[in-house]
Amino acid sequence: MALIQTENLTKIYGNGETAVTALDRVSMKVNPGEFVAVMGPSGCGKSTLLHLLGGLDRPSGGTVTVDGTALADMKDDDLAKLRRRRIGFVFQFYNLIPVLDAAENAALPVTLDGVNPVEAKTRAIAWLEKFGLGGRLKNRPDQLSGGQQQRVAIARALVADPALILADEPTGNLDTRAADEIAALLARVSKEFGRAVVMVTHDPRIAAYAGRIIFLKDGAVVDETILERTSGDNSKILADKMRTFGE
Repeated sequence: MALIQTENLTKIYGNGETAVTALDRVSMKVNPGEFVAVMGPSGCGKSTLLHLLGGLDRPSGGTVTVDGTALADMKDDDLAKLRRRRIGFVFQFYNLIPVLDAAENAALPVTLDGVNPVEAKTRAIAWLEKFGLGGRLKNRPDQLSGGQQQRVAIARALVADPALILADEPTGNLDTRAADEIAALLARVSKEFGRAVVMVTHDPRIAAYAGRIIFLKDGAVVDETILERTSGDNSKILADKMRTFGE
């Protein structure tokens, strides 16, 4: 069974003549452990899709199901619990707490969820060490590079042991080297740690780390590509497709 699935997912902002269709009847599936990138021109609905998948917004039509449960059928408290425990979020701008160190930032979701602080910190440190930050546990965000801050943010997303990671332009604020490191880390999260990852990106080089690419245009799915690791320069293939779809 798919971990997350949408059927005719639609999001409309406004009413009447001013209505804007941000997402237009999108149907997709993501399986456990799969790494999927969502690409398309600016304003095509990429971030809207991610917000609906994560239950951060309600659709105008269609359904989102996680582990077979429709998000629309869930009470607000249950939906909040699902977001805390089954879904991890990674954003472009890290969103770390400036006065907390790396371990405290990574532990924050489970600390707020009532996990014993010692246990929460132990979990956080384990993820940070996996990501090469064992020597940076006491550093605050302003003492870390952008790539290191994003590693802390990914550890924070994983600390509750979620099945799904939603990443919205996670490399958009990084230089080329750090961006490649973060994309490779997300691929590792999928392959080695068995989490499903859905990543929004406009960068073909970063999208090429995924196994499947969904292209959106004007809120609708216009193409789906499965990447073969032996097929040559996947980033060039994706760049060509982006030009075809208007960016």
